[in-house]
Amino acid sequence: MPYIEGFVTPVPAKNRAAYEKVAKEAVVLFKRLGATRVVECWGDDVRAGETTDFARAVKAQPDEVVVFSWVEYPSKEVRDAANEQMKYDAASMGEAMPFDAKRMIFGGFSVIVDD
Repeated sequence: MPYIEGFVTPVPAKNRAAYEKVAKEAVVLFKRLGATRVVECWGDDVRAGETTDFARAVKAQPDEVVVFSWVEYPSKEVRDAANEQMKYDAASMGEAMPFDAKRMIFGGFSVIVDD
């Protein structure tokens, strides 16, 4: 089964084009580091929940859109090695990010159903 790294982040709506540009550049990096698939999703139906929701999880402001993304790796080991290398490769991208990366949430997930 593949291993998934998931991300949720708020992006100012006005920065969509800049975000798409950075995301497309990141695909090259992820794939070079072993990813088999990269999916970026721009929120268009992210509803407020009663207790919590995507927007609250990342402290999204009214002018921000929640982006949900995932990267698929062949294994957790490949993902771990990619993240270790990314510490160096992504450092130069940090200032170019069109969003507040401090509010991004992310984590690794083992696939339990893939149908």
